[in-house]
Amino acid sequence: MASTSRGDALPKVQCPNHPDALLVEDYRAGDMICPECGLVVGDRVIDVGSEWRTFTNEKATKDPSRVGDAQNPLLNGGDLTTMISKGTGAASFDEFGNSKYQNRRTMSSSDRAMLNAFKEISTMADRINLPRNIIDRTNNLFKQVYEQKSLKGRSNDAIASACLYIACRQEGVPRTFKEICAVSRISKKEIGRCFKLILKALETSVDLITTGDFMSRFCSNLGLPKQVQMAATHIARKAVELDLVPGRSPISVAAAAIYMASQASAEKKTQKEIGDIAGVADVTIRQSYRLIYPRAADLFPLDFKFDTPVDKLPQL
Repeated sequence: MASTSRGDALPKVQCPNHPDALLVEDYRAGDMICPECGLVVGDRVIDVGSEWRTFTNEKATKDPSRVGDAQNPLLNGGDLTTMISKGTGAASFDEFGNSKYQNRRTMSSSDRAMLNAFKEISTMADRINLPRNIIDRTNNLFKQVYEQKSLKGRSNDAIASACLYIACRQEGVPRTFKEICAVSRISKKEIGRCFKLILKALETSVDLITTGDFMSRFCSNLGLPKQVQMAATHIARKAVELDLVPGRSPISVAAAAIYMASQASAEKKTQKEIGDIAGVADVTIRQSYRLIYPRAADLFPLDFKFDTPVDKLPQL
């Protein structure tokens, strides 16, 4: 007989003789089977997936899936809605030619708004190659904010963009406001406002961003070798430890460190090239570079192989 664990919010089906065994699901019979002893732990298990798959290379014009997509727990109705196809016979229309059956009430307005926001989040994440776990976290954040109704008057696109920014920082892969702004239709200022309001509404926080959060991605996009990346990381970290860049953003410090490391190596990059990748202006890089240049000799790692000596670096 199947036993259940009441420690969790939902009962957990497990074998009474082998509670640690991973049960095997027989989709055809709907049974949950213990792989150790063969005991049928659960029967008539409901498969919430689609009835069958639709392959994109098939030339059929009609979708054979009659039961719709898999369940979406983020929607209030569980996405178990019924869609009525457009009628073709005379019985489908009234005497005035209007369709008798309509889909107007199959989905609530709140679910429709959330579904549109989820599509926008997925589109934005695809444009900057973000993984699925960040999309899921963003969707959950948006659902919490939407249900609280704490950001009335703000557009759903702005809230979705801010939630994506928060999810990236919480998952340890932060993106800059400019990167999020580039894939959305919302201004940087509006995303920043929603970001602060969401943190306050959800009573949550995000870790402070550091120069190391962006270094590997910026150097990779610039095509710099590993030695230059390690040197730029060391320069930025030492500059922060020595308090050479007070009040400067981590992104501008990282850009200045990359510029210094590249100028000392054979793989030299201009301020404009680095600024385009980092999303900062040339003048911002110059201001941060001037702050760290006087202590350049103390910032490089000891094993760095100089192509250009420290005293020959640009002074700007």
